[in-house]
Amino acid sequence: MIVETGHFALILALLVAITQGIVPLIGAHRRDANLMAVAAPAAVVQFLMVALAFGALTYAFVTSDFSVLNVAKNSHTAKPLLYKISGVWGNHEGSMLLWALILAIYGAAIALFGSNLRPSLKVRVLSVQALIAIGFFLFILLTSNPFERLVPAPEQGNSLNPLLQDPGLAFHPPLLYLGYVGFSITFSFAVAALMEGRVDAAWARWVRPWALAAWGFLTAGIVLGSWWAYYELGWGGWWFWDPVENASFMPWLAGTALLHSAIVSEKRDTLKAWTIFLAIITFALSLLGTFLVRSGVLTSVHAFASDPSRGVFILILLLITIGAAFALFAWRGPALKGVGLFQPVSREGGLLLNNFLLAVAAAAVLLGTLYPLFLDVLDLGKVSVGAPYFNSVFVPIMIPLVLAMGIGPMLNWKRGNMSIVTGRIKLALLVAVLAGFAAWLFIDRASILAAFGMGLAAWLMIATLKELADRIHLFRAPLAKSGRRFLRQPRASWGMTLAHAGLAIGIAGMTASSAWKVENIQMMKIGDSVEVAGFTYQLKAVNQVQGPNYQAMRGIFEVSRGDDFKLILEPEKRVYDSHSQPTTEAAIHPTFFGDLYAVIGDFDEKGGGFVTRIYFNPLVAWMWVGAMVMVLGAGISLSDRRYRIGASTKSRARKAVNKGATTT
Repeated sequence: MIVETGHFALILALLVAITQGIVPLIGAHRRDANLMAVAAPAAVVQFLMVALAFGALTYAFVTSDFSVLNVAKNSHTAKPLLYKISGVWGNHEGSMLLWALILAIYGAAIALFGSNLRPSLKVRVLSVQALIAIGFFLFILLTSNPFERLVPAPEQGNSLNPLLQDPGLAFHPPLLYLGYVGFSITFSFAVAALMEGRVDAAWARWVRPWALAAWGFLTAGIVLGSWWAYYELGWGGWWFWDPVENASFMPWLAGTALLHSAIVSEKRDTLKAWTIFLAIITFALSLLGTFLVRSGVLTSVHAFASDPSRGVFILILLLITIGAAFALFAWRGPALKGVGLFQPVSREGGLLLNNFLLAVAAAAVLLGTLYPLFLDVLDLGKVSVGAPYFNSVFVPIMIPLVLAMGIGPMLNWKRGNMSIVTGRIKLALLVAVLAGFAAWLFIDRASILAAFGMGLAAWLMIATLKELADRIHLFRAPLAKSGRRFLRQPRASWGMTLAHAGLAIGIAGMTASSAWKVENIQMMKIGDSVEVAGFTYQLKAVNQVQGPNYQAMRGIFEVSRGDDFKLILEPEKRVYDSHSQPTTEAAIHPTFFGDLYAVIGDFDEKGGGFVTRIYFNPLVAWMWVGAMVMVLGAGISLSDRRYRIGASTKSRARKAVNKGATTT
């Protein structure tokens, strides 16, 4: 009965979304307040219905109701509770329901906390959100019903894919979807603004917190997925340029450009059409990622569906949604002309360069991802586009971007003075050169490119700190006064500083772990030792262990370095009870300078030993720390009061007084 209630609630959510998508739009067009008033309550009811449906599916998974086909395919009574819950979205049908739930959450948030929005804009935003939801509700109900019954019900389920039975993958999809779907709000704001024909500073200020929230969640989701691949797949790497990885990375690049473009629209009343365009493109790339993962065109450990008919439905939805938005943009976009003028050497110019490079980077990743698919569809042969292409194309685009990130915040709005900025960046430039030279001189096998990468990280970090020091007048005013300015810095400024500093830390980690990783693959018998990067690994034992729903072969490595450093690493190779597919659980010991990483493989009967892989990944933890600093920056920025208001109270009061005086 609970399952049927969830199914019925999903149907009601569709009906409510249809009402929310049509009635308020008519009201906004006619300026009928009664019809417009339908939008907010409908958004809340839609959320409650989808939440009820999601709760019903969760209940079916937790109670192991195998009469539900989705539960029978993706759950098992022996699974720990965490993986029973994560099994709700660890499959195509459940993940699409999660997509719809998060879409409804964002809509309800606008309805409940959007009191500062213009009524006509708020209504149109909620209607566009509902129109998007209609497409996904139809997709779920017609092609991907998570509540479909199975008769007769089996006694036991097939269980979740073993690769997904991991804490990292339990939280990775919700975070990723909060980012993906979060950009639907900026898309709705863009379409609503095009309907009104009005884009101003207040609109840009309303858009920024939603874009920032989506960007922060997407950053966290991407990094968590990368971390999972690092320790779960046992290959010692953290990014493979897998098409599904790229599917989440492309909207991240476009969303980063959108964030910076919205700043210019708010501060300088320019780049309006470009900001609208980026809002549409970012959500288009999010939908494209949904298509790639669920269409069956890709084979990946990340992909959920292999039914091409579902992919056709999503492709049609993508074409209708984005096609309509671009048609509206072609009609109304030319009228969105900014009034703010600026010189090329200015903060606006720096942000525009930032946008251009991010857009080119996203296009390069898009080309590398889709090109093999197009060739395959056209029956022109199979081509693999991998890391060599992406590294050779993407990295050169990022170098001028990072250089500009250090200079841009130091430029003035409208017109900058490069001679002044040159004096301000001397220290950062000096430290960057010294860091690069030190890396090349003191690190074995340090290539010029790796040394340049470390210098680039140092450049961005010192330039970011220098910009902060200039803002608080450090060493140019009494220390107490600088301290007060430090504490009074706007939270949005702190967010920028932390985001740039986090990227600098991440660049150092990416460079070091890519350029100086040490890898040893060998066969080891019990008692054998191998030295890797100055550490001695001795295989002490290999034991069979019983997990809650798996059997595992656990290796025990004693790692030593002289007499002062000793530790035990225990990697595992698991085989789950309901699957014959083995999984790898790497043993990792993080240190400040690098990760000690050990993997136990199969037993080689000919050699009488175990295949082992030992890695030393220098500074790899810096990537995770840098990413967490970036997400922290996004969170701090979101707490800035200026993002929660369309115009200050004083400003609104002043306008009211002026209006009253004019009337009198």
